[in-house]
Amino acid sequence: MELRPYQIQAQAAIFEQWLTVNKTLLVLPTGTGKTIVFAKVAEEMVRRGKRVLILAHRFELLEQASDKIKTATGLTTVLEKAGNSCLNSWFRIVVGSVQTLQSKKRLEKFPVDYFDVIIVDEAHHSLSNSYQTVLNHFNGAKVLGVTATPDRGDMRNLGQYFESLAYEYSLPKAIKDKYLTPIKAQTIPLKIDLAGVSTQAGDYKTADLGDALEPYLFQIAEEMKTYAKGRKTVVFLPLIKTSQKFKELLTAAGFRAAEVNGESKDRAEILKDFENGKYDVICNSMLLTEGWDSPAVDCIVVLRPTKIRSLFCQMVGRGTRIKEGKDYLLILDFLWQTKKHELCHPAHLIATSADGVEKMTERIDEDGGPVDLEEAEMLAARDDVEEREQALAKELAAMRTRKRTLVDPLQFEFSIQAEDLAGYIPAFGWECGPASETQISMLEKFGIFTDQITNAGKASLILNKLIARKNEGLTTPKQIRLLENKGFKHVGQWPFEAATKMISQLAMNKWRVPNGINVENYDPRNGAPANDNR
Repeated sequence: MELRPYQIQAQAAIFEQWLTVNKTLLVLPTGTGKTIVFAKVAEEMVRRGKRVLILAHRFELLEQASDKIKTATGLTTVLEKAGNSCLNSWFRIVVGSVQTLQSKKRLEKFPVDYFDVIIVDEAHHSLSNSYQTVLNHFNGAKVLGVTATPDRGDMRNLGQYFESLAYEYSLPKAIKDKYLTPIKAQTIPLKIDLAGVSTQAGDYKTADLGDALEPYLFQIAEEMKTYAKGRKTVVFLPLIKTSQKFKELLTAAGFRAAEVNGESKDRAEILKDFENGKYDVICNSMLLTEGWDSPAVDCIVVLRPTKIRSLFCQMVGRGTRIKEGKDYLLILDFLWQTKKHELCHPAHLIATSADGVEKMTERIDEDGGPVDLEEAEMLAARDDVEEREQALAKELAAMRTRKRTLVDPLQFEFSIQAEDLAGYIPAFGWECGPASETQISMLEKFGIFTDQITNAGKASLILNKLIARKNEGLTTPKQIRLLENKGFKHVGQWPFEAATKMISQLAMNKWRVPNGINVENYDPRNGAPANDNR
């Protein structure tokens, strides 16, 4: 099987990380072939004579992993679940149920060095007691966690166990590269009150959600007649009884609706009928968040509001795959009324900061029609740039009174338009610690004021950018500070030679801007002339 470019990069990055750490993460959006990547990793480890365990919490995931490994590599796996055991088997890849393996009686049958590599599918579950019991038993193994969690905020929790992020492929990048379908969000003007819903384990309590949602189900079904008619739709609900009731309401509203849950004996048949067109809507109580794919799905209705972005991403991920004739995935987003601000919205799939989410959500709400998430993010980013410019102007005014020669990291971040710096959150242990003396020394040599760099991860990220910029022939921090203090904009985007030439002109003109140069819109990359009139 021929891998895509990002899958090749991901595989190489994993092996590179394993040279220095034992536990690393791979982040790929749902629908971009994470199973294929770890299948190829497993194949390479088998080639090296190693034994591999694929660990998951649902049989569908184990079955999917086994099938994909067979398809991608030709290798056969052996199952470790219930009455099936891999012990005394000559197969080198084991797909194992965490529920089975966590048993003390079961684990004691395995030497601690039995597995050389453990791959945790849906790694956002890996901090649970069941996973940690298994991982701690085989504590000498290399570990790869695979997840579709969309941002560093979610990964901060995973950083308690994993030591690094080997590779991340973002949802916007996958859409831009045409590996996933574009996504549009439609705000539905139906206010659903969540004020009385309590929380449990960091998220809304499902029992309370069911009660809160019940009075609105009829209205939601009516709204779906306007927005979801003719679409292949998956609806996520908090409880089985709520899912079953909503299916009946949709049927009454003219939809060909079905419902599946963990107790459905005909689940496979219903899902197959949905795929083949017998049904156009399928309701479920969070059953289909993992281990089920249907590229034809082009509408997602989330009636299970959540604070957990990885869960929201899993729900939406059921519809992000590409299919011929499918223009985009539509997400119906209701106006959940709550005083808590952690509720996930479609904007969380794209935006990397809380401010970005808020601005995108406002734009989607104001538009009134289906809004392309990438377009909304671009407009929100433009608004954010304007606000940051105003904040930076105040910061620069304060900096001038300090009369220091080093460059404030805020000015550097903004000038080079580095969103990953501005929204950076340390996730792994080494990132959270203070910057080292070596890092501080190198940053100061580059001209960066280090007092505001509070952790080693941020220091490392800035250093990597500085070194890359030097190799690419872009402006230095000191050039940025000098020229932007003269009023020039976004000097971080200029070539080094252009900045050097402008500084020479300023020096020759007694550090005054030469006549004929408008600092507000001057950009040497556009061939704007630097007039030599003094």
